[in-house]
Amino acid sequence: MIKILGLVMTLGGAIALILGVLSAFGSMDIGSAQWPSIILGVVFFFAGIGLLKYRKDTDTINAENN
Repeated sequence: MIKILGLVMTLGGAIALILGVLSAFGSMDIGSAQWPSIILGVVFFFAGIGLLKYRKDTDTINAENN
């Protein structure tokens, strides 16, 4: 479950980061939400990477402990 959440956060953060950067420095226009989109994209992207990197999935069953 944690890996799924990490994957969703990573993909969502990457999408928000790309849209924010394209809006701030490119030709795309999303209104006044460009800098919040960049900030939230960075936060969610690195939080998702952290979940994928350092957390073990809790859905697995250990045969040694049974």
